[in-house]
Amino acid sequence: MVLERCAWIHTLGMGFALDVAYLDHDGTVIKIARMQKHRVAAPVIGSRTVIEAQAGSFTRWDLHIGDIVEVRD
Repeated sequence: MVLERCAWIHTLGMGFALDVAYLDHDGTVIKIARMQKHRVAAPVIGSRTVIEAQAGSFTRWDLHIGDIVEVRD
């Protein structure tokens, strides 16, 4: 899931963990986190977009801080 104009997320009410990538205005990954279920993350300064994926996805995709992500429709 892609959340635009977003600096923080939560997993309240969710029964599973997520991989979360925070992107700046250029689409550069500035932070990656594993969010456990029923948690609230602190806002990430500089984040403009958040990508949520099934836990373990970013490892499979080889996604790292500094990578540039292009989101397409």
